[in-house]
Amino acid sequence: MTKLSVNVNKIATLRNSRGGNNPDVLKTALDIERFGADGITVHPRPDERHIRYADVFDIKKNIHTEFNIEGNCTEQKFVELVLANKPTQVTLVPDAIGQITSNHGWNTIEHKDYLTNMISVFKNAGIRVSIFVDPVVEMVEGAAATGTDRIELYTEGFAKEYAINKEKSIAPYIAAAKKANALGLGINAGHDLDLHNLNYFAQNVPGLLEVSIGHALVCDALYLGLENTVQLYKRQLL
Repeated sequence: MTKLSVNVNKIATLRNSRGGNNPDVLKTALDIERFGADGITVHPRPDERHIRYADVFDIKKNIHTEFNIEGNCTEQKFVELVLANKPTQVTLVPDAIGQITSNHGWNTIEHKDYLTNMISVFKNAGIRVSIFVDPVVEMVEGAAATGTDRIELYTEGFAKEYAINKEKSIAPYIAAAKKANALGLGINAGHDLDLHNLNYFAQNVPGLLEVSIGHALVCDALYLGLENTVQLYKRQLL
């Protein structure tokens, strides 16, 4: 079954908007685990506008399921943070400084040498590595050449197209997944997956190991309750 990793960045955004510690990011992460999630994802950025570096250390010390840290490995502080915490997985995302949210995958061909070097740094520390890629067969082939363990398919394109033509929206992801499976790469996915499109995506992408969902899940929780929402997302992956 595909695992659900819940991104708690939005919980941290809410906390930071007023100062103090309400909501408590650590408690929320542990509650999300207790409600049935298979893992917790964080994506710290240099300005700490949502997840703070201290949050990463707190979650790592207390988490019982998988811990996934996303971020841009061109930032030395991020690299040091990951190596200090040794999460289950690090997901390398090519974010620019100040970028609001991730919006594209790595060019794995152009950046092959850089990625190969960075991936080896994390793998030598015993950390599973995933790299963010667009659903393009050539980018998947390039990812395999870097030595990464997994890829994370960037799913915004699928989410935007889904309501218009779901068969067309899923086609490049199926092709990318088939190539990844053939090359021995694990497959993760994330960005704009929600209760409307998640089941279709999971049912049609072969070998999908994990999805990382934050924004949509937290928005749904405002209406449906956090525990109920986590379980509803889990059911989409059965």
